[in-house]
Amino acid sequence: MPAWLNALNRLIPLRYLTLVACALLALVSCVVLGLGGHLGAWALALLVGLAGLLLGLRDLRQTRHAILRNYPVIGHLRFLLEFIRPEMRQYFIESDNEAAPFSRQQRSLVYQRAKGDPDNRPFGTQLDVQREGYEWINHSLLPTVLDSHDFRITIGASCTQPYQASVFNISAMSFGALSANAILALNGGARRGNFMHDTGEGSISVHHRVHGGDLVWEIGSGYFGCRDEAGRFSEERFIANAREPQVKLIELKLSQGAKPGHGGVLPGPKVTAEIAAARGVPEGVACISPSSHSAFSTPVEMLQFIAKLRELSGGKPTGFKLCIGHPWEWFALCKAMLETDLLPDFIVVDGAEGGTGAAPLEFTDHVGAPMQEGLLLVHNSLVGLGLRSRIRIGAAGRIVSAFDIARAMALGADWCNSGRGFMFALGCIQAQTCHTGNCPTGVTTQDPVRQRALVVPDKIERVTRFHQNTLHALKELVQAAGLHHPNAISARHIVRRTAGDQIRLLSTHLQFLKPGELLAAAAGQQPWPHKVFEMYWPMARANSFQAAEAELEAVS
Repeated sequence: MPAWLNALNRLIPLRYLTLVACALLALVSCVVLGLGGHLGAWALALLVGLAGLLLGLRDLRQTRHAILRNYPVIGHLRFLLEFIRPEMRQYFIESDNEAAPFSRQQRSLVYQRAKGDPDNRPFGTQLDVQREGYEWINHSLLPTVLDSHDFRITIGASCTQPYQASVFNISAMSFGALSANAILALNGGARRGNFMHDTGEGSISVHHRVHGGDLVWEIGSGYFGCRDEAGRFSEERFIANAREPQVKLIELKLSQGAKPGHGGVLPGPKVTAEIAAARGVPEGVACISPSSHSAFSTPVEMLQFIAKLRELSGGKPTGFKLCIGHPWEWFALCKAMLETDLLPDFIVVDGAEGGTGAAPLEFTDHVGAPMQEGLLLVHNSLVGLGLRSRIRIGAAGRIVSAFDIARAMALGADWCNSGRGFMFALGCIQAQTCHTGNCPTGVTTQDPVRQRALVVPDKIERVTRFHQNTLHALKELVQAAGLHHPNAISARHIVRRTAGDQIRLLSTHLQFLKPGELLAAAAGQQPWPHKVFEMYWPMARANSFQAAEAELEAVS
């Protein structure tokens, strides 16, 4: 943007330009009419200007639409285009099902459920049911009838403070990446709907505490909220936060889908007093997230650290989140679990397709395993080692609908997290300007004027409704399949159209291990169940994340 335009934008935000133009039109019309100008034309101009001015003032005062609060008058153009779109579909480049990264159909589904509008569709599906990759869930001739859609699972059954979690929760999004009003609305919705809200690695801010919704405290490599002045882990500061009743789970972040293996820097000017207080860092000084942890360096040390966090928290469920990278590193963790019998209470598998923050393009497109592959590897490994019943698995990666949840559970998840789905519930329009500070709906900005557009009480209602209506839709899927809980959905319930116009159950299309199968293969009692185990299991070592050199050279 040219310097003069930037200067003008600072003086009068350009998003208010239409409102200012209406006011000027009304003012000039009054002056001209007062000087004896042509009554008809200038009277019409006066009416247009006054109508636009009154509409703009109404937009600024209303609390339902963040777009109109930030873009008075001109914001109505978006709703006009949405209204006429069904009749002018051929004039729009983006189709309903073109994911970029979420399709209009996916976004509309969230908006409808968040607003409480019916999501019924006349004339059947808009999806191409003949295309390769189309999936559906098989229904039963003996459907069940369930009393409630409040599906729950127990996390940390062997802990002193186990948690009864919803199967659908808010994924990790830090204060700083999201605005204060967004955090307030998300946590208020979590409190009202009785589900979990992951803090993200930015730690617990004052905005997380206002409504008292259940928190998953995520601890990243920067140890925000539990660090000393040198950035090392601090037991004392960890205890102070971890033992708060609002904190229900402790989650150690190893990597995330948006930028696995990549640290982060929040520039000094963006480290406000609120962010500094939440993270335990100096205000106005660049806040650095290292690319790896300093509290441990080996798989065994990591499991010991998790056990330590569980003890320091007073017995709360403690686990970790990762996006799968080198298979031998994951297998090293598995071997460490077998060697020490120190198990996490849960593991959250994040897919490379996830992420709500800005990440370098090459990381966005080409680093990390997608959720399906990562989830399958984690689930199969734990099943094959006989550990699956002792560890819960959460999954995150483009999950916004009931079918998304059902499919993830068929692949092995116990519960699902959604980040961008709940952002849509807040009013996000996928403008993809999150990293600029110019979010049009006030979701991902620290600009106090822009985030005022996000009216917290209204968005709390939307977050709650999106959660409840999605679970209600999940209940209908579970009933149609003849089941009693979504955790009973397995890969044999999901059907996929494959190449050559063939259809296959996921249970035959994908490979699933049997209990103890990996243990038997590792002991030489039976063949390896899959090439990935045969190649990478021998490389893994419980005392190192590095691959054993001899095995690595043999594979090379």
